[in-house]
Amino acid sequence: MAKGHRSQIKRERNAQKDTRPSAKLSYARVSVQKACFVLDAIRGKDVQTALGIVTYNTRYASEIIAKLLKSAIANAENNNGMNVENLVVEECYANKGPTMKRIRPRAQGRAYRIEKRMSHITIVLNER
Repeated sequence: MAKGHRSQIKRERNAQKDTRPSAKLSYARVSVQKACFVLDAIRGKDVQTALGIVTYNTRYASEIIAKLLKSAIANAENNNGMNVENLVVEECYANKGPTMKRIRPRAQGRAYRIEKRMSHITIVLNER
């Protein structure tokens, strides 16, 4: 456990915080595997190219990620005062969320388990 006064500990923790603009979406109703197909396509690209890729991608996850990317751009522009032309998608990843368990009836009184997976998606931007 850290030593010192609470305010001192808070000050040190805030000094270590990441100042890069980001956007997070929790409990997105898309599996991690399906979200990662789209995230892998935009990682490392500049923001305009990433928006183009996400806009014309046919996967369902691309709609969700497009909204999240626009939110991250707005955060960078309004909160951090960054120029949109210089932004790059530095990090983007999807972590596993909770799974909804459902049951599907089958023949002869059996039941199959259906797992509806969720994910937590994060996009972090940075200036070039």
